[in-house]
Amino acid sequence: MTAQPAMLADTAPVSYSAENRVAVLTIDNPPVNVGTAEVRAGLIAGLTAAQADPDVDSIVLIGSGGHFVSGSDLREFDGPVLEPQLPTVIAAIESSRKPVVAALSGTTLGGGFELALGCDGRIAVAGGVIGLPEITLGMIPGAGGTQRPLRLVGPVRTLELITTGERIPVEQAHREGLIDRIVAGDLRAEAVRFARELPGKRVLRSLPPLESEPGDLERAAAAMLRRTKARPHAVAAVGAVLVGLAEPAECALRHERAEFNRLRRGSEASALRHLFFARRTVRKLNRPSEPRRLEQVGVVGAGTMGSGIARAFAESGIRAIVFDQQDNAAVRAKARLGESYRTAVEAGKLDPDEARRRLDLFETAGNPADLADCDLVVEAVFEDRDVKRAVLSQLDRLLRSEVPIATNTSYLDVDDLATAVGDPGRVVGMHFFSPAHRAEVLEIVRARETSPSALDTALTAANILNKVPIIAGVCDGFIGNRIYNAYRRQCELMLEEGALPDQIDTALTEFGFAMGPFAVADMSGLDIAWRMRTARADRRDPRERYPDVADTLCEQGRFGQKSGAGWYRYEPGSRTPHVDDHVRTLIEASSERKGISRRTFSADEIVDRALVSMANEAALILADRVADRASDIDLMLTLGYGFPAYEGGITHWAGRQDAVSLMRRVHALAVSTGHGFVIGDLDVFAG
Repeated sequence: MTAQPAMLADTAPVSYSAENRVAVLTIDNPPVNVGTAEVRAGLIAGLTAAQADPDVDSIVLIGSGGHFVSGSDLREFDGPVLEPQLPTVIAAIESSRKPVVAALSGTTLGGGFELALGCDGRIAVAGGVIGLPEITLGMIPGAGGTQRPLRLVGPVRTLELITTGERIPVEQAHREGLIDRIVAGDLRAEAVRFARELPGKRVLRSLPPLESEPGDLERAAAAMLRRTKARPHAVAAVGAVLVGLAEPAECALRHERAEFNRLRRGSEASALRHLFFARRTVRKLNRPSEPRRLEQVGVVGAGTMGSGIARAFAESGIRAIVFDQQDNAAVRAKARLGESYRTAVEAGKLDPDEARRRLDLFETAGNPADLADCDLVVEAVFEDRDVKRAVLSQLDRLLRSEVPIATNTSYLDVDDLATAVGDPGRVVGMHFFSPAHRAEVLEIVRARETSPSALDTALTAANILNKVPIIAGVCDGFIGNRIYNAYRRQCELMLEEGALPDQIDTALTEFGFAMGPFAVADMSGLDIAWRMRTARADRRDPRERYPDVADTLCEQGRFGQKSGAGWYRYEPGSRTPHVDDHVRTLIEASSERKGISRRTFSADEIVDRALVSMANEAALILADRVADRASDIDLMLTLGYGFPAYEGGITHWAGRQDAVSLMRRVHALAVSTGHGFVIGDLDVFAG
């Protein structure tokens, strides 16, 4: 083995060694080998050394610690990218007289995969993944990711890769031609052997792009633009592929780099990077101080939410035992799950053995005593204080004293619920979102007396379920629903003042919300919030404005999609909303009854008023210490409430506003809302 050249001796995190006339450049930048400027400089130095080494005929790039290069250093993207930039490294590989092989392991994403595509050959150890996820960060690949795949898989597949950001198993990438060889053993030894076998250079950009069938690319591009609502990065991706088909590779690569730099400096990419780092912060800080054992979890309530929670645990490999007071409710829930799995198996979306494994882990209980040996029990019964307190009290008597009890409430006072048990410290809130087995976020409510053990158990569950854990304090609606209530209230007040449900929904979905508030209400059911308002009617301040149209709809039996009518009307068996003149009549009658002169609202005014109300409530939540960090609020709203991710969340949006203008708009909102509106300290968002 050749000693490491002196020029690399101090060049961490890339080391140089040689064996069998092959130089091996090992990237060692734990934990996942992010492609920093130091890594890039080390690769340049290593390539230079290999060129000068007379005992070397070829070169291998390999990562240590189980990963090749997992992506670029996103911290660089807020300013000028440091030299040497990735295209410079790839140019050095392509101009190398000696063939270069990329040996892939673990995750090879973004710039890491672009680096691999710049090599003359690619070998991977089984079990890894590759991908080009830049689209999820508001950008396109900037170092050949839109161009070199054109030479291997053609334009349609290239467009799919860069506009979905999908992570592909290396085995699939090998079948598609993106990787040359898959190995199951010693990756280093196999990569050295592969490098010695290479007949010479194979520079992808020197090859012509593969062709697609006439019309295929146009149809794929049109479908993708519809799906992405033609966001700037999606349009740029299509443009880069088209330029790659029409222009020489050198011109296409320059175009790609220019678009990459333009997008990374834009507001959308900045917002998405904010969310990326927010998620990383939550994963780091909201860890259990002491992970708890979770081998079996009990769920009380077999309705939509309860069965979804149990499914989430079963699909994560945890035995879930479901009990419901109603005869056979749990059995019916399991039957529905079995039918769902059968459909997925028949469609080729789920392995039959995996379906059986999951279904076996979803168990039903005929008696609450069957939950006695669980390590955690989640109550997911009806959102009613007395019902939940009764269930918690029963579980308190049934379970071992050290077993935490979680309440899946979205509004109720967890401090109050916890007093239903002998030791309130064992109670923690776990607010799951629907559908519980798919939603990415889990709101964990730390009550006044929640013990460290109970909190650790909830955090352990979040990790097992691969959900983003947001810790919230106790208040009405916690983080997400408290802000959503302020938002929905302003939308209903705008109805009284002249707007209509479809106008508001359209304005907000065109801004980027997944759904408008009135379509959401119809989907979830108007009766749930109505019952809550009715229960709290005697505590309502008569001096506050109270929009009552939703109450009138419920009194008329219009509960949303499930009843065929709510804010909109629905044809039998359809979920497509239709504007209903009856609702307009009710709204106009409410305005007249209250003496409110109706006026015209623009889409911009609707959006701004909704967002300003959310920002103000977020400021109050931070002041009340219900949320630990502003970025937690942004994650909650983007992952759980359909707030557009490319805006970065409500606090990120507020931080981009002119501070004086934002405060002026909040004060205007206070005037239009009237008594009871509290103005938050919006300086918290400055900078």
